[in-house]
Amino acid sequence: MPSENSVLINGNRFSYKPGDTILEVAHRNSIDIPTLCYLKGTSPTGACRMCVVEVKGARSLVASCSAPVAPNMVVQTETPQVIEARRMVLQLLLSSGNHNCAVSGSTANNWTEFQLSVIKAEENTELCPVWGDCRLQDLAFRYQVTGERFEPTETAYEMETANPFILRDFSRCIQCGRCVQACNEVQVNQAIHFGYRGAATKIIAAGDRPYINSDCVFCGECVQACPVGALVEKDARYEARPWETQKVRTTCTYCGVGCQIYLHVKNNRVVKASGAEEAAPNFGSLCVKGRFGFDFIDSPDRLKTPLIKDNGTFREASWDEALDLVARKLGEIKAEHGADTIGFLTSARISNEENYIAQKFARAVVQTNNVDHCARL
Repeated sequence: MPSENSVLINGNRFSYKPGDTILEVAHRNSIDIPTLCYLKGTSPTGACRMCVVEVKGARSLVASCSAPVAPNMVVQTETPQVIEARRMVLQLLLSSGNHNCAVSGSTANNWTEFQLSVIKAEENTELCPVWGDCRLQDLAFRYQVTGERFEPTETAYEMETANPFILRDFSRCIQCGRCVQACNEVQVNQAIHFGYRGAATKIIAAGDRPYINSDCVFCGECVQACPVGALVEKDARYEARPWETQKVRTTCTYCGVGCQIYLHVKNNRVVKASGAEEAAPNFGSLCVKGRFGFDFIDSPDRLKTPLIKDNGTFREASWDEALDLVARKLGEIKAEHGADTIGFLTSARISNEENYIAQKFARAVVQTNNVDHCARL
């Protein structure tokens, strides 16, 4: 006999908890319902309509992200009516703005020639910077649709490139609202909101000012939440495609919280950092330093050779000479004045492992507890 707290999805019965939505029950049981606007941990909006499903007895299709389950509800997630509705949504989105990633007719040439024509990507808006890492593109391929069914509409807003970290391309914005939710409900910065109405709708900061002149703290939460190429890291744009990079999980060293991050590495060079959404304590959230503060790693100004000052002037030295000098000087100071006259400053710009070695050296070898770190400040 059916349980009171159960729902039937695609012919299979699943239990649910009070307050669960259809989407949550489906995802928990490995049933794939596509979404564009849904952002885990925030208030559901049902804005994109990609997650519509068929519910027995309902007069129309239901947005599963915002519809709570009810006892013995009967749900179908892949009926012809549902699939046709999702295809229509995708066709409308692809025809609105600059979404040529999956549109065979976006150029007079064939697809191979189109790609070859994008010679200088950083100066070319034809090929999307998130090609291969875009939820809209994934769904367009999945449902085999293009934007050619409807008359294309262009955006009235120019690309915003003024700020140092985030590039805003309004022509690729699908107005899903994920960035607004990420800013207001996850980070609680209240820096961006929906502005204007109708066809003029736009994601804006207060007073429709550029990010750089707004209350934005550049945490980049909106970038990580964006499912398309409307918000991208400025320095990482066109640097690498997903299949060209290796994701290396590590712990951010900038403070003591211990945020988990992924470093995206191409040819032994870090090209991007992102939050690890599956891991505590940050669950994907990062601050401006954790997300954007990695360029020092490959800075051309970084010292690669030890320097020793002789007669007020620095000269290059070998590692052996430099380390011998440091060891000798530390030994002399310790012998003459005591270990507690020596202090060690470690850095957020080295790894946690290197910081550990530094404090171990201070305490075990030099025998002082005078160790400090910029994260404490």
